[in-house]
Amino acid sequence: MTKLEKSPPSGETFIPKRAMLLAAGLGKRMMPVTETMPKPMVRISGKPLIDYGLSALESVGVETAVVNVHYMAEQIEDHLADYKSPEILISDERDSLLDSGGGIAKALDHFGNEPFFVLNADSFWIEGFRPNLLRLAEQWDDSKMDILLLVCGIAEAVGYTGMGDFTMDADGLLKRRDEREMGPFVYAGAAILHPRIFDDLPGPVFSLNRQFDVALEQERMFGVRLDGLWLHVGTPDSIREAEEAIAHSAA
Repeated sequence: MTKLEKSPPSGETFIPKRAMLLAAGLGKRMMPVTETMPKPMVRISGKPLIDYGLSALESVGVETAVVNVHYMAEQIEDHLADYKSPEILISDERDSLLDSGGGIAKALDHFGNEPFFVLNADSFWIEGFRPNLLRLAEQWDDSKMDILLLVCGIAEAVGYTGMGDFTMDADGLLKRRDEREMGPFVYAGAAILHPRIFDDLPGPVFSLNRQFDVALEQERMFGVRLDGLWLHVGTPDSIREAEEAIAHSAA
């Protein structure tokens, strides 16, 4: 594995210098928009979705972003060809779509043994007072965490119509919502993961939810509440909602 710099001394914030951007999905719920482009290339206020995530990574000093590609991969590769910051590494899944967990596992050699950011390429947020990825890094505690999620209160989620994902206690410990009840927090598509959660894998194709379940059972998955608005761009209608939220925030 690639040897990365050591974590800073105790008391200093460890900000990961490497990240994984998940961009290989088929975007079926975004049809017919995704008939001609992959979902990360859908434009919101004139800017492809994937650029919002890369901008967030650059703002906290991430140096290298691994981007996995599958559906209409050439469009993403062409768009990212001129990126200098962060440096882009492509993880090619054209031959076989590996799902979120499998896609990360395929790229693990790029992360060494240090925690790294993971972002979904098809959602983003309007920042609050301080960058949310910095706030996430400040809460990372390697001694008690394997996974740290950015989570959003349902009221701050634009374009989201689900039941929520988690409950969270005062220390940030997450639990899955009861299936019969609403969960007050939804995963906002950004996390810090430690590579050790991939030590035991079921095979090449699996969802990251499998690793979530293991960490939840061991009480090693925590959350940080997003400051700002999370824009969930899952359907064609949500494009308009996201653009309206951006326009309102800039007014």
